[in-house]
Amino acid sequence: MTRITHTALWLAATVGCLAALPVAAQSFRVQCPTSTITHPIVPNNNSEPAYVGPTTFTTNSQGYVTPNTNVNGAIKCQQVSGGDGYSTMADGTQTFMFAFGPLSGISDITKGLPGTQFPSVFNTTYPGVLVPGDPATTDGVVANVWPAWPIPNPTAPFTYNGAVGLAQDIANLVSIYDISQGTSGNTVYVQLNSPLNLPSGSTVIIAGTGGDPAHGGYDGTYTITANYSFPAAGVPGVTNYAFPASFNFTFNITGVTGLADVNESQTASVATPPVLDGHVDPRQIMDVGVMNGNIPAPLIAIDEDDELFLTLTNVGMIMRPDLFEQHTIHFHGYPNASSFYDGVPDASVAINIGGSFTYYYLAPDAGTYFWHCHITPPEHLQMGMVGQLYVRPRQNRVPAGTNLYTALQQQNGQGTGVDLRTACSPAADILCSAATPLVNNGAVQGTDKLGSPQKYTYNDGDASTAYDVEYPIQMHGFDPNFHFVGMTFNPEAFADMKSKYFLLNGRSYPDTVTPGPMGTQSSDGRVHYSQPLPAIINIPVGGKALLRLANLAVDEYHTLATMGIPMKEVGFNAKLLRDQTGNNQEFYTNSITLGGGESLDVILDASDAGCGSTGCAATLYPAGSTFYVYTPNLDELSNDAENFGGMMTEVHICNSVTGGNTFGNTCN
Repeated sequence: MTRITHTALWLAATVGCLAALPVAAQSFRVQCPTSTITHPIVPNNNSEPAYVGPTTFTTNSQGYVTPNTNVNGAIKCQQVSGGDGYSTMADGTQTFMFAFGPLSGISDITKGLPGTQFPSVFNTTYPGVLVPGDPATTDGVVANVWPAWPIPNPTAPFTYNGAVGLAQDIANLVSIYDISQGTSGNTVYVQLNSPLNLPSGSTVIIAGTGGDPAHGGYDGTYTITANYSFPAAGVPGVTNYAFPASFNFTFNITGVTGLADVNESQTASVATPPVLDGHVDPRQIMDVGVMNGNIPAPLIAIDEDDELFLTLTNVGMIMRPDLFEQHTIHFHGYPNASSFYDGVPDASVAINIGGSFTYYYLAPDAGTYFWHCHITPPEHLQMGMVGQLYVRPRQNRVPAGTNLYTALQQQNGQGTGVDLRTACSPAADILCSAATPLVNNGAVQGTDKLGSPQKYTYNDGDASTAYDVEYPIQMHGFDPNFHFVGMTFNPEAFADMKSKYFLLNGRSYPDTVTPGPMGTQSSDGRVHYSQPLPAIINIPVGGKALLRLANLAVDEYHTLATMGIPMKEVGFNAKLLRDQTGNNQEFYTNSITLGGGESLDVILDASDAGCGSTGCAATLYPAGSTFYVYTPNLDELSNDAENFGGMMTEVHICNSVTGGNTFGNTCN
């Protein structure tokens, strides 16, 4: 958590429109609370509850509106670094990047999964012996490949998903003014220089009290028995300095009674036991964060009703030590109630090198979004500071057998209760994206072809956006000349920028179908695994694959086409394709085009519905067959040469898919 001075807040309000304002008093910190006003019950915040109806609210004694019953969603946390990175193109070209890298959820990200974690996972310290520069050595990971991606070791896999560098901290440390026992009894009286404000039963650690031959000092761990105020006459044998009760407490000590003032040290102190409160070890942050930039940036995924705490830690640029580049996180197209967390520095804050800042979001609407740095966006986006975010719908969590139409009606207030943040009333909101379908087709929550509860792209009420596997696909390109200039001097010539390599998830074909993370040997002689996401699409026989497409290029429109398997477009810019009266506007196509800053949800439909008749899928899309998703723009279908490559990937039809419903799964 970044501390912000009152002066900085006043300046932000006064001159924020004039210049980018860095956060004051920055340091490396993370923030992942175990409970909030919106999610007050700690045990409930580490798993997604079933959606059985809207949350109800009440006004508490302090005047805050708080959940009363049926609290939906959970707390999710993630930490990313902002700094340098490398990537390698399919023709061997190495590219320097400004990039975001993972500082939490590393094990999941290496498998192509989102790095977003529950508090119980995020708020854990690394279990092994931390070796500077290689904290993964005790897990059997090959040495000298960290910071970056641990190479999987079958006998000792790297499984840590907590926040890198998270360390225990003394939450409260107060100097002792006086400590002594009365002339009788075993009660010890402690007077502090400032209030500790801890209730009876709290644990404290006392240190530096020197010693007494009969006692050996008070150093140790004790339980507070009471806060106290001296009576006017004082306590026999104990000096009365008349400190207020909030400055004083007592504890009992066994075996020794009646000692008058112990000759304590002048530096005696009392502290609460070490806790995990966001304090980090900066050495670990730098060891891991420098040169760990990814393309695309770490994947973020949350569910509707979740609270997301996303910490950006700016570790600086080892390749450009002359640059004091600030960074921010802007969630493009994301409905954000507060500009303070929007990442546009003119209206919020910018994060200096050596500092961290935690962004907060309450997930309101399902859909596919993306995030990027908003400091000189043309430069930082071209250099690679772009990533994907998607929000899963509540409909995923309705219990088995629930009628989807009824569940959506309830969410929209047409039944019992209403979710006010996302309720869809077309008459009141022209941007309504979850209108109840015109016809109740009787669809109920069931299971997908992987045997898991059915997943949906949106809250559709009719299963029209159901899928079996999902793949976030980021379209991007880069200009190697621009990157070379960015590595040597500034300013760059933005008007001359022209992408020559065209990427899906940071890779050109054939690297798009290479499983696992890809490595680049960088200037420090180490291999850095900065391209974690392949773009292989594995679909079970008769199944459907959701492609969450986002164009994050800064200089090109991009087109993707399919050969053989049709695409059903179901959402555009995080809005369900449905009109205000409830008619579905989805359609089948074999080609889509996106401009920079646009997202699209399409379903590759290898089921009978995709080809239009019973049994046709078995003939047209048999197990073992391979199809392609590619760009028909020939200049983008190459690796800066007259050859196949560029923006293309493969679609595999599998007897079965194991290992999950996204990247890293296996086609059988």
